[in-house]
Amino acid sequence: MSTPNGLPQHSGACVTQSTEGGAVQDLHAKKAGKAAKKEAGGNGVLTFEDPPSVGTSLNETLKLLPDELKANMKIKSVTPRPPRKPRLERAASLDEKSWRRWRRFRTSQESLTDPNETSSSNGSLQEASLSPPIRGRASPCHRCCQQNSLHSSPDASEASPTGKSRGGTSDLGKRASEISSAFGGLLRGKAFAGGKPRLSQIMPARPLPPMELNVASHTLRTANRIDSDYMDYRHYSQHKFGRVSSSLSDTRLHGNGMVYDNCSTDSMKSTFSLLNPIRSKDVRSRSYLEGSLLANGALLGAEELSKYFPDRNIGIFVATWNMQGQKELPVNLDDFLLPTDPDYAQDMYVIGVQEGCPDRREWEIRLQETLGPHYVMLYSAAHGVLYMSVFIRRDLIWFCSEVEYATVTTRIVSQIKTKGALGICFTFFGTSFLFITSHFTSGDSKVNERKLDYNKTIQALTLPKNVPDTNPYRSSSSDVTTRFDEVFWFGDFNFRLNKDRETVDSILNQNPETDMSKLLAYDQLTSEMSRGSIFKGFQEADIHFRPSYKFDIGKDSYDTTSKQRTPSYTDRVVYRSRYRDDIHAVKYSSCPVIKTSDHRPVFALFRVKVRPGRDNIPLAAGQFDRDLYLIGIKRRITRELQKRQEQKDQKSSSVCSIS
Repeated sequence: MSTPNGLPQHSGACVTQSTEGGAVQDLHAKKAGKAAKKEAGGNGVLTFEDPPSVGTSLNETLKLLPDELKANMKIKSVTPRPPRKPRLERAASLDEKSWRRWRRFRTSQESLTDPNETSSSNGSLQEASLSPPIRGRASPCHRCCQQNSLHSSPDASEASPTGKSRGGTSDLGKRASEISSAFGGLLRGKAFAGGKPRLSQIMPARPLPPMELNVASHTLRTANRIDSDYMDYRHYSQHKFGRVSSSLSDTRLHGNGMVYDNCSTDSMKSTFSLLNPIRSKDVRSRSYLEGSLLANGALLGAEELSKYFPDRNIGIFVATWNMQGQKELPVNLDDFLLPTDPDYAQDMYVIGVQEGCPDRREWEIRLQETLGPHYVMLYSAAHGVLYMSVFIRRDLIWFCSEVEYATVTTRIVSQIKTKGALGICFTFFGTSFLFITSHFTSGDSKVNERKLDYNKTIQALTLPKNVPDTNPYRSSSSDVTTRFDEVFWFGDFNFRLNKDRETVDSILNQNPETDMSKLLAYDQLTSEMSRGSIFKGFQEADIHFRPSYKFDIGKDSYDTTSKQRTPSYTDRVVYRSRYRDDIHAVKYSSCPVIKTSDHRPVFALFRVKVRPGRDNIPLAAGQFDRDLYLIGIKRRITRELQKRQEQKDQKSSSVCSIS
């Protein structure tokens, strides 16, 4: 029998059906009633024993119930039966699992009884009407829901009657009337909880699309936007530290009235998200002159390296130039230090000079002026007229060790040290670098003398001194180049072409600018390196530029004097590494626009792999040449102001014509 809305009609009490006939003994019923009363008096819960142990009479059970509940119940004679054997519940299919999740999602979270009472589970009536039949043994919670809902179903009759009715016996009548009224309200489309009507919680079937509340102007959002170079660090810091690099939480920002909404919060936090967060314990324990070994947050560790170089590769500019001792310096060094071919400037600039100008300080100021305020001179050294200057981006000076240098003189007889070598070394993060600039013996046929200069240099350069070797097991006391991870050797090596002037001129006139293979077949250095007699373990990038020696000063023509010297590749840049494929040559070329010497400057661009380091090295602590930096920047500003004034004067000037 069903109601007009399709729901089954329920009786006023929960009645269990029986498949077996037989009378129930009154004695057993009385014993069951006494046991139930005794247990109810102990813990306030009315329980029924299992039918196999004690045959409980329904009539005797009803004696325990209030009269009000008896009047509303239609009593039928029943015979208890033994419970079915428990069966293992079959595994639910994917459809049933999804249906169950949907049912739990749609079921109201409000209780049908007073919140202070714990007699009924949440949404029991909805579960009873929506849940599919569950075969097997019913759980106690399910039995309570069946008793509280006061209806009879085949599944309920199949389940074991064992269960607990929550609440005391004195409250059963009141609870039964409340449940009856609640069930009547449910049929009318209402749900009651504690006598107060409440609507079921409605949740969307799918998550709503995200909505961004941008009350800030476009200019403000752009001003606080994080640079794209720091996006990988932002993600890494969130994963590693669990927060963006900010000391202000959202609650503090809103509570102090500093911001209005989440958009303002993001703008406020972005101001603090460019620097790596530093733990207080690291600040207490670390010394930035000599830190702990591989500690978390180490200054030279992997976290800091990944922040600045996510791919762990840095750009290095290495250049060599024989200035021929000229006092006059080029008007502009932009084409030399800042070629237009690569889109970005390099992280490190190392410039070696042979037969340098008399005023070395002026040369360094010109370098600083050209590189601008983003770079500082980490170190410079000289050996006679051999100069070397190392410039680095100013935000990277904290990751450099102390810089050391050493010199070697190959021509002892000469009072002026024009021939020899100058080496500078330091450690950047966990990678050690050695830069050597040399000026070998000149002369077309003096190949053996140049090889002697090389051998003397690798044996006499006493480096490193205080900076520890990053890999002492692969070092040799007889070769300085084996004691460092990355070695760059550049200078005027004076190796010539074993060919006469006419043949060289004809090859240069016939071949295009980039094809120099025919000339290199006569190159002395290429031949000696292939034999392994010099620069062992070194490599050189492919040469696609014209010989850098010997030019007429101020002209693009090779030597037109009576000596008619043969053009040669005397100025070279070679490199070696402890680890394979650590150094990648990007560009190798000369600068033909600088014509103040008989040599053209030669430069090379490299991408070098850097490894995280240990903080057990003596750090430079951010030292650089501050006076040089200020002078170079002032000159740069003055030059810009003069250029603008000249442009302004040129625009304001007028030419009067008389007709």
